Amino acid sequence: MERERFDVRQAADGPSAVDTAERFGPHVILLDLNLPGMRGIDVCQRIRSFSDAYILMLTASDELTDKLVALSTGADDFVTKPCSMPEIVARIRALMRRARSVQGTGGVRTFGDLRVDPATREVHVAGKPVSLTRIEFDVLDVLSVDPKVVVPKGRLLERVWGPNWFGDEHVIDVHVSNLRRKIGSAYIRTVRGVGYRLGDAA
Repeated sequence: MERERFDVRQAADGPSAVDTAERFGPHVILLDLNLPGMRGIDVCQRIRSFSDAYILMLTASDELTDKLVALSTGADDFVTKPCSMPEIVARIRALMRRARSVQGTGGVRTFGDLRVDPATREVHVAGKPVSLTRIEFDVLDVLSVDPKVVVPKGRLLERVWGPNWFGDEHVIDVHVSNLRRKIGSAYIRTVRGVGYRLGDAA
């Protein structure tokens, strides 16, 4: 990574990974699922309590369940070991190319008790702030532009993860599931075989 001109900080175990992330505030974190001292999932959850850094999780298993668990704890993407350094570098560069806001324009959008502010990247439900990861907000941002329009999964992937993203499209389902848990399940409607749309909670 240093040969690729990244400024790198390393941590050998889970607790020191949390401490390093808090002290140095990295833009991207490459996090192994299996760490001594604290599981990678727990490290990810701890880091998510104070950081919105992109988290690329390394998993030793190709099982879909492990990948979904990694994403549900706040990881943005995952790579299955064994993997090559060029692949890891490509994934990290893809994350860093993503704009901090997919839309970033327009006024406050209100859907019943749900309030989305693209300019400040803030979300409130019934007047209470909701903490979202960068990607969770970006998914909500895309869906809230025109709530009457169904957004296909392919378009969500392109708008949020970028046109050159490669990976499992289940990543969308997991982030939508996390969004529903945080803002309320009724706001995001599933259109079977197509994608998602946003609407007022019934």
